[in-house]
Amino acid sequence: MASTVRVLHLPRRHRTVISTWRRWTGRLLITGGSGLLLWAAAHLIVTAAYQRQYELAFERLRASAATEPRRTVPVSLLSGELVGVLRIMRIGLAGVVVEGDGDGVLDPAIGHLPDTSLAWQGGNSALAAHRDAIFRPLKDVRSGDVLRLETAYGDLDYRVRETLIVAPDELWVLDPTPVTTLTLISCYPFDYIGPAPERFIVRAERMQ
Repeated sequence: MASTVRVLHLPRRHRTVISTWRRWTGRLLITGGSGLLLWAAAHLIVTAAYQRQYELAFERLRASAATEPRRTVPVSLLSGELVGVLRIMRIGLAGVVVEGDGDGVLDPAIGHLPDTSLAWQGGNSALAAHRDAIFRPLKDVRSGDVLRLETAYGDLDYRVRETLIVAPDELWVLDPTPVTTLTLISCYPFDYIGPAPERFIVRAERMQ
């Protein structure tokens, strides 16, 4: 005996409501996506503008240091003062490093964490930046890559020893080290939307 398939037909008003709901949901998703893209573009433009201002200030700082060979090398800096410029040529990363770890520093620049030593002092110097801006290229970094930190007191070269993924509360990555180390910190995963649950760490040792 042949089976009978019953087709459920919704009333016209229900079909209209569902169609309208789908249409408005689609519009909201498109609007939200466009808003995120515009926000990201605006953030990149503002960051680039700040970076250019910092670069000009850094050039003046280096020129001043070059004309004053006996200038005292600072052992600490005030929040917002220039530290230098970080470059990782292979992955196309370049950004100005500024003292401090507040939003006012990390939004447009790379921040030097005040609780760690300055690079020219030796030990472990930690730098942090947002994963969706200056530190975005870090997703492609690998062991052996060369980092250069240009400062008013000389250029320091480092080689990447390892990369790590840790929880936000694993603060041992900031501990002093017996060898001169540069520690880079960013949020992880790089493509995560919203506050990221982990931290991406790059450990690089000074090249002799």
